[in-house]
Amino acid sequence: MLSLKERIDWLERELPPNPPRFKIHDDLPFAILRYDPNEEWAARREARHLATRLQNAGFNVVTISLADLMWEAIKKSEGLEAVVALERGRGFEAAQKQVNDYLSDPDFSPLKDLLAARLENLDPASTICFLVRAGSLAPEIYHVSKLLEEMQGRTKVPTVLFYPGHLQGSNSLAFMGLPGREPAPSYRVRIYG
Repeated sequence: MLSLKERIDWLERELPPNPPRFKIHDDLPFAILRYDPNEEWAARREARHLATRLQNAGFNVVTISLADLMWEAIKKSEGLEAVVALERGRGFEAAQKQVNDYLSDPDFSPLKDLLAARLENLDPASTICFLVRAGSLAPEIYHVSKLLEEMQGRTKVPTVLFYPGHLQGSNSLAFMGLPGREPAPSYRVRIYG
């Protein structure tokens, strides 16, 4: 198994051409950089260093935090106070389900729409997006595999999802390595695992 640094180096070698070599589908220009959940701080540091190297090579690198998008959706929906009150009254599972509704239901602030809006005005010929802080969606707030499915056809910007989890087989991932959780089905994007 490759180290985090080796996976970053592998990804970096495939980024300079635009479109990058990881792009398998025109309508889903995503790749996944997998790291072990206990490597969160190292992955964040490596992402910053990689962004700097790419910017020095002439790319525009935009970093988008999935945690920030989640909090934005909560704020735009019913607000944090409503989630806290729900958790106090009915428990964590009910609060988690409500946040999932905020991120999924078109009557609230779907995560796919928030992400698409952030990517909308970026130039895919010169920009690479890093999606970070996916761990904030654990344990069951929102499935990252669902987000990738929903983003199909919604952007042309090459995007790297920094994914905390375990590789199972050649193209299946277990988010956060959570016990008892089935791995997501095979992804249709390149995984640097």
